[in-house]
Amino acid sequence: MLLENLHVLHFKNYEEATLPFSSHINCFIGDNGSGKTNLLDAIHYLSLTKSAFTSSDLQNIKDGEDYFIVRGRFKTEEKVSAVQCYLKAGQKKIITLNKAPYERVSEHVGKFPVVLISPYDTDLIREGSEERRKFFDSLMAQLDHSYLDLLIQYTYVLKQRNSLLKQFYEKNYVDKEYLQILDEQLMPLGTELGIRRAAFLETFEPVFQRHYRHLSDSSEVVTLDYQSQLVRQNYAYLLDQSQRKDLLLQRTTVGPHKDDFVFLMDGKSVKNFGSQGQQKSYVIALKLAQFEVLAQQNGQKPLLLLDDIFDRLDQKRIEQLMQLVANNTFGQIFLTDTHLDRTDRILRPLSNNIRRFRIAQGTAVTIEDEEDV
Repeated sequence: MLLENLHVLHFKNYEEATLPFSSHINCFIGDNGSGKTNLLDAIHYLSLTKSAFTSSDLQNIKDGEDYFIVRGRFKTEEKVSAVQCYLKAGQKKIITLNKAPYERVSEHVGKFPVVLISPYDTDLIREGSEERRKFFDSLMAQLDHSYLDLLIQYTYVLKQRNSLLKQFYEKNYVDKEYLQILDEQLMPLGTELGIRRAAFLETFEPVFQRHYRHLSDSSEVVTLDYQSQLVRQNYAYLLDQSQRKDLLLQRTTVGPHKDDFVFLMDGKSVKNFGSQGQQKSYVIALKLAQFEVLAQQNGQKPLLLLDDIFDRLDQKRIEQLMQLVANNTFGQIFLTDTHLDRTDRILRPLSNNIRRFRIAQGTAVTIEDEEDV
């Protein structure tokens, strides 16, 4: 799978830009704050219909404008697909495939898989359980659309239940029959989510462990522990037992939205006991495993987005990643860096198919064109 080009209009700090891409390595070179990462985020939008860095779509509209457009053309062995993401303030986001809009934006997820490796990846270790659930939910959603549908349904009913709990608290009145109706909708959805997550981790963990061994010369054993309240008790019992607490706190306190994926090394928390280097190897191994399972499932290599890895990773881990590039483990790659000479020094021995773009204040110019002048 290839992304042949990208067009952005009123996206973040870009007024307008059009970029034709190499089929192998594409480099966005510029100072910090120039807009390099914004281009990676635009590609992320084309693949997953959302930003990798902001929770609100409106934050991605350029200051002074009221809409943005991100457009790109994907090429697979079978066909060429034009994808566009359009958002206007106050309106629903519209995703089109070959000019035909989806009825539901979620239908697009998984068609054009992407993996992002960024300086923020260690948040998976350092932050709370929500970050880890989002990582695995996003991966599973790209692999299996039925999982995404299940997650959407569960989230919808959960929001309804939480809204009802808040109303009960404010009115000092409880309609237990109505609450039971929502519980009966929530129970099978939540139970199925837990089963799917546990089954997925069984297949994912060996792939992750293999990548960690490749990245690390040490002998520590890394594991992924899925922790869920539903492992020991059925969901109906948990909801019944937590009802009084839920009414008091005005939210649902049990269920798969409380699950965690605990990252362990030799049986100990990576967050509390892992060195900075071990933590970096851990999250990179997670992302490489993500890449591998997506490639196997889809029969095509995902786009790989590398954000500031030359600045943030040590020489050893850079060399290990670049060895994978040299071995053609990856397909099309997009990366950002602040130093053109460093990028050239690292990448030129690995590929003859490289396109470099100079990024400055929301503009993108092909460096090869500059050199020809």
